[in-house]
Amino acid sequence: MAKSILPNHRMTKKGLNGFLHMEEDKEEGPEQIVPGVARALSPLVRRILALNPSPQRSYGTNTYLIGIDEIVVIDPGPENSVHFDSVIGCGGDRIKWVTSTCSDPEHAGAIDALIERTGARRLTPQDGDTILGTEFRITIHDMDGPVTDHKSFLLEEERTLICGKLISDDQSIPLISGSSNLSAYHQSFQKTQKMRLKRFAPAFGHVIEDPKKAVSSAIQSFDKTDQDILKALKKGARTPTEIATASASKGSNTEDIESLAESVQVHLTKLAEEKSVKHLKAGWAIR
Repeated sequence: MAKSILPNHRMTKKGLNGFLHMEEDKEEGPEQIVPGVARALSPLVRRILALNPSPQRSYGTNTYLIGIDEIVVIDPGPENSVHFDSVIGCGGDRIKWVTSTCSDPEHAGAIDALIERTGARRLTPQDGDTILGTEFRITIHDMDGPVTDHKSFLLEEERTLICGKLISDDQSIPLISGSSNLSAYHQSFQKTQKMRLKRFAPAFGHVIEDPKKAVSSAIQSFDKTDQDILKALKKGARTPTEIATASASKGSNTEDIESLAESVQVHLTKLAEEKSVKHLKAGWAIR
């Protein structure tokens, strides 16, 4: 298993146990999230975990159902019949809108099927738009960085941000070369600091009850990663793979290294924009 030089992109593998349950439970702390269980996070918010974990993420995608009499589904998850039935079982014909924080099939794959089953309206999220339900008001915000065209949804009544890939409680969201942008990431973080948030409801893992602390920790992790990369370059590493390999623990496999190298590439792009590094024929080097 790789020891990531990216503290906010830790490589973990945790087992997901449990079967499909349709009862609702009240959220009472950081115990394991069970796939298929509709969990009441508040009077207005239900969360259902999809059955799509990966080596980079200890949990699959969280689907959020907001509202009581009228429901909007955010990130309906992948095309998976078990998860789909869980969402339908929780929301039924009360589901009026369906949308997602990004176009990743792990988040948005079930949109068409859910619309076909429920007759709900597809929402294409745009910055500044609002969703008005019987009991709630949601404002949509651009939150680029994790991927291009990434959105977050602010539940005004609770100051809860359905934040997608922006952040997670276990800091396990990987950066993707060619899609993630650290400069945009920092801008999104700064935006959240001005929103008077009470909590993050992320796409992966548990609710985050202290948004400012979580953002501060993530920024520190990004900064530390930059410094680790600069140290590796000083020691002679020249490619993202060499930097990732130098920072990985014994027993790391090829998949681990490749994932770390993706994140390293994203950081190198930002460092190049800041003129801290440059790319030569022989590879990356410090300016």
